[in-house]
Amino acid sequence: MTQKLTLSEYAILVEQAPIMIWRAALSMGCDYFNDVWLAFTGRTLAQEIGNGWTEGVHPDDFARCLAIYTDHFQRRSTFEMEYRLRRHDGAYRWIFDRGTPYFDESGAFLGFIGSCIDVTERVEAQAALKEAKEREIDQLRGFIPICSYCKKIRNDRDYWEQIEEYITQHSHAQFTHGVCPECQAKVMAKLGSLIPH
Repeated sequence: MTQKLTLSEYAILVEQAPIMIWRAALSMGCDYFNDVWLAFTGRTLAQEIGNGWTEGVHPDDFARCLAIYTDHFQRRSTFEMEYRLRRHDGAYRWIFDRGTPYFDESGAFLGFIGSCIDVTERVEAQAALKEAKEREIDQLRGFIPICSYCKKIRNDRDYWEQIEEYITQHSHAQFTHGVCPECQAKVMAKLGSLIPH
């Protein structure tokens, strides 16, 4: 059996939930932000309502956010987006925002309700991983100076090293050694010529 919550219990849940919560009316302007949102931005409800909250969106993300928001609002469909939002200390943080339409008991569309969480650490970790992969690829891209005779490679410190050592240092590749059929035939022929008959 589920217990019905009172209005004051709902208010406590909304205000003290560990996520930022917003609500937008039919006008598409926001008419509510919970205390967690206001603490994050360091702004008052009066500053955020309507379109005031957009002042905190990073300028490079604003047009994309607006396009996603208006498109889904008009279609009354759930959306998810990430953008940078200015925190109370002036730092921009990556926010994952999920908005969903809400309706009254008769099914009439009333606007959108959304929740946001700070995903900066995940976004930065993904960016660092991508950058590391690109650096690794760049290290293996282009011309590599290799000796025509001994097949050693000249590294970026201008020293000659074995090809296996160079590639192991610049990638995750590991080497095993074997003998190809051509070399095996040559070695066997050479060994055969050394054995007295």
